[in-house]
Amino acid sequence: MFIYLAKRLVVAFCVCIAVSLLSFGLMFLVGDPAVAIAGSGGSAQDAEAIRHAYGFDRPFMVQYFDWVGRVLQGNFGQSIYFNMPVTEIIGARLPVTLLLGVMSFVVALVVAVPLGIAAAIRPNGIIDRLALLLAVSGQAIPSFWLGLMAIVVFGVWYGLVPTSGADTWQGYILPVIVLAYSAMPAMMRITRSGMIDVLGTDYIRTAYAKGLPTWQVIGEHALRNAILPLVSLAAVQLGVLLSGSIVIESVFALNGLGRLAWESLLRADLPVVQAIILILSLVYVMLTTLGDLVNAWLDPRIRGAR
Repeated sequence: MFIYLAKRLVVAFCVCIAVSLLSFGLMFLVGDPAVAIAGSGGSAQDAEAIRHAYGFDRPFMVQYFDWVGRVLQGNFGQSIYFNMPVTEIIGARLPVTLLLGVMSFVVALVVAVPLGIAAAIRPNGIIDRLALLLAVSGQAIPSFWLGLMAIVVFGVWYGLVPTSGADTWQGYILPVIVLAYSAMPAMMRITRSGMIDVLGTDYIRTAYAKGLPTWQVIGEHALRNAILPLVSLAAVQLGVLLSGSIVIESVFALNGLGRLAWESLLRADLPVVQAIILILSLVYVMLTTLGDLVNAWLDPRIRGAR
């Protein structure tokens, strides 16, 4: 297990280095960042002053290592638009995105796993067909359209929940349901397919032949092996929910990182965009690595084969 852990950590470290390079390099994809910061009304003298003040006239790798050194100290620089530290801006918006993503993940997992297990126990039954309908509709319906319809029906027509904002906990109900609905199909399908494969193996038939109750065969024998692909997918899905909620945050007017990223792109606030991309990418890498480690802990064959 130690060797497998060391390998995964080395891979994760290399990915983090690549992500940091890409995040830093994004500032230069727009061309001259000094011109972008100066804006359309800025003169050549303004751009030159900005280039010198931000150190854009230095070699790329010198700027990169200087930026990495500041990031490791928790310093992401100064926001161009807000004229305040980027860390403070992200710190104010991050809890909204974390709360939205984690709650959506929990709701999707709680619904998708039992539904996938029930669908696998009786393939082509009523529950299986309902699960298939859920999976198809969840992937076919755009999340922004579903969010708007939810606002119209439950917020405007019936007035059951707030239509925007997160001033109270009720403001999270609709965005959590809409975001979870988009994540449920993949987790439900992989749970179903994994359970069907496991339930057809010899050791499961032997367990039934010994007279074990269905709940024990499913919970103690089948689910442990069937859940392995789900662990990896769940880690990826949580990363997607945390980093891909920009549409939901915009529809429901939630002041999270996704909405901040979109606003910062429109304002050419490059230090904020850099920080958001780096933070969310590192969270994604951490979650996928954690998923691999959990799988290796659940199944010794994985850590022994690599």
